[in-house]
Amino acid sequence: MKQIPNIFTLLNLVFGCLAIIVILQNGIVIQYNPDGAQFVNVPEKIWMASLFIAIAAVIDFLDGFVARLFKATSEMGKQLDSLADVVSFGVAPSLIIYQFLRMSFAKEEDGLDISILWLLPSLFIAAAGAYRLARFNLDQSQEYGFKGVPIPAAGLLIASFPLIYWNSESTGMVNLLLNKWFLYGLIIVICWLMVSKLPLMALKFNDLSIKSNLPKLILLGISLVAILLLQWIAVPIIFIVYIILSLIFKNNRNDIYSTG
Repeated sequence: MKQIPNIFTLLNLVFGCLAIIVILQNGIVIQYNPDGAQFVNVPEKIWMASLFIAIAAVIDFLDGFVARLFKATSEMGKQLDSLADVVSFGVAPSLIIYQFLRMSFAKEEDGLDISILWLLPSLFIAAAGAYRLARFNLDQSQEYGFKGVPIPAAGLLIASFPLIYWNSESTGMVNLLLNKWFLYGLIIVICWLMVSKLPLMALKFNDLSIKSNLPKLILLGISLVAILLLQWIAVPIIFIVYIILSLIFKNNRNDIYSTG
């Protein structure tokens, strides 16, 4: 019974690996028109990476619940969880950004001949996520919140990009995701948010009082409205609102934070 939580954690890792497989075998087609201009077609297959990362996130949530249910929490389980998270929410999202950078350059003249050095900044996300997990695994003082953005949140944000790109009817949004300078800026911001010590709330309900759960209830309400109105674009909106609410209400909760 004690190994059941570890099995869940390993499933998290498996789905992270599946996401990587479909990202690398996404079938991205780079074509040429008679004028020699390049354009890129992203087929439906790449959205499966978003699905696998989302499933990994659900499993990542459940493994902690299962561990507490079976009273099987352990130091090994904690370390194994971090190793799985690096793959599912660090490496896989990094490769999504890698592909978007590749598509961004492919739209430019001679973009297919660029040095791989222009694409490697995408891997900073995996590195920042690994650093975050290593640092916070050594921090025993945190319990009811986060210092810095949790790596699953950052991973899910990036996982929404293929879904937004493929489903959005907004030309502006599609062009933004294929703007290399936007992507480079995004890499810097996400990496900083993960390694920072910003006080962010954990999405746990420790009691049923409205006062202590007010920011979470506000986030829930905004999330539901955003999903109904904006569909997949709601994901980055929810991410931003989560950070804003955490900072606004940081003085309303104990200065004790949770690892993750």
